[in-house]
Amino acid sequence: MGAWGKRLVAIAAAVVLLAVAALVASALHLLPQLRNPFAEQTEERSGPVLLQSIVELSRYEAASGSFQVIVDIKTSSILPSFLAGSDTLFVGVGQDNAFVEFSRLKGNAVQVSDDRLSATITLAHAQLEPATLDVHESYVYAQQQGLFTRINDFLSGNPNSQQALYELAQKKIQEAAAKSPLVADAERNTRTMLVGLLQSLGFKNVTVNYADNTAG
Repeated sequence: MGAWGKRLVAIAAAVVLLAVAALVASALHLLPQLRNPFAEQTEERSGPVLLQSIVELSRYEAASGSFQVIVDIKTSSILPSFLAGSDTLFVGVGQDNAFVEFSRLKGNAVQVSDDRLSATITLAHAQLEPATLDVHESYVYAQQQGLFTRINDFLSGNPNSQQALYELAQKKIQEAAAKSPLVADAERNTRTMLVGLLQSLGFKNVTVNYADNTAG
């Protein structure tokens, strides 16, 4: 082998030694500007990413309640009750659902600690959906009608119309749901769901708060 050949072999050996030395130094953090090509990379789920994930859930149907109400509607006129007017007792059966809205969360609604071990989420209070009446389970319990009232209902083509009863029963179910613990149950169930979800992602401490205004 000629002199030039020996020089090329020496240069190649030196380059290999320098490359190996650089890798070793990088692995030992002696050269932090170089990356270890064998190291694993972990994506951190920061606050904005976690916020976006929760927003994509849109809303959480967190609680549902069944209600039964009694509606008493009485109509009268100047005529005696056996001629005109009516008195109806109606049993209304229905349900209402409570939900927590996620789609409007913005800004600092989700706070994540630097070590990604703690997270604080601030949500709007749970809301009630419009109550629904189960017309198949609801029924007229008792009804008295004057003679003229019965004749008028028959001639109108809509005897014993119950539309007013349905509307009033639905309103009473909505009022009953508002006075029930349905909203509190929804907020508790939502907190339990989010704590479990974030703990499965590696968070150790999860706090869920409710506030009147979460936009920002």
